[in-house]
Amino acid sequence: MHRFYALAQEEDCAVLSPEDAHHALHVLRLHSGDPVEIVLGGKRYTAAIASATPDHVTARLTGTLPDTESTLRVTLFQGLPKGDKMELIVQKAVELGCAQIVPVAMSRCVVKLTAKDAAKKCERWQKIAREAGKQSGRTCEVTVTAPVPLATLSEHLSSLDAVLVPWEEEKSTGLRSFCLAHPQLHSLGIIIGPEGGISPEEIDILKRAGALPVTLGPRILRTETAGICALSAVMCLMGEMESGRERMEETL
Repeated sequence: MHRFYALAQEEDCAVLSPEDAHHALHVLRLHSGDPVEIVLGGKRYTAAIASATPDHVTARLTGTLPDTESTLRVTLFQGLPKGDKMELIVQKAVELGCAQIVPVAMSRCVVKLTAKDAAKKCERWQKIAREAGKQSGRTCEVTVTAPVPLATLSEHLSSLDAVLVPWEEEKSTGLRSFCLAHPQLHSLGIIIGPEGGISPEEIDILKRAGALPVTLGPRILRTETAGICALSAVMCLMGEMESGRERMEETL
């Protein structure tokens, strides 16, 4: 069933955005009565196209669908990677349930974005996040912020229950032991370095800000793999990949 984010509600109907209206009419060629899924106000609904004109499409809401959002709010802090890797990272992080994505400029980042370039990139990343959210049935649109320098990251970390930094030099603390010790987390940050990794000086800064270095195992992962790996593992260990979203028990 085709899925759309709605802009507003008119009585028992949802109003599609101009972009989605065009897609529904001219790409999917939907007509009045065709079934669709609508995301509106953080909820999912079954619906049917009610009216369709070139600049205005509405869908009549017919029922509610289960919530798909994670109870654990994860923010991914991603060191700016080279090329178009960030597009893949954004897409997969949204599919896996990430709540927010914050690109981070680190000392070993090859990419150096000007303000103009950063604005263009953010617009592109936000579009990818929106499409990934729509495809995966997310009920809340994920925000991709403008890139921030690592030196100011503590401002973003202070509101989180915990922050993890996968780091190749960490040998003892892993994701499983961390999750076992913190079964009731509500918010979590995951910080991923760029291709060159996170420098020891930056690790010291992050530690002082309250971040905990963890290992992702004996193999070195690429930057575009590490965040997806850590996010997947945390979501699984915390029970967010169960059909009933059962929280992790100590018997794991």
